[in-house]
Amino acid sequence: MTIKPLADRVVIKMMEAEETTKSGIILASAAKEKPSIAEVVEVGPGGVVDGKDVEMYVEKGDRVLISKYAGTEVKLDGNEYTIVRQSDILAIVE
Repeated sequence: MTIKPLADRVVIKMMEAEETTKSGIILASAAKEKPSIAEVVEVGPGGVVDGKDVEMYVEKGDRVLISKYAGTEVKLDGNEYTIVRQSDILAIVE
């Protein structure tokens, strides 16, 4: 099965949380922060949303920075994805 987002929505897959700090300390699973960097899996077509024309700026394969509590989490074929509006994406990470 595949997910095809509608309008200005984007399907992303969260990147794994860091397991060690920059200084080499290994973190317990409870101490890991929820990652805010994700990879774009699918992008909706854009179009007219709430009476405004929306142009999609992100592309499949981009790494993006998202709001901490943004989106709706879904499970499909054993994988976890998050569906967000393009406006919940804060930046493209290069």
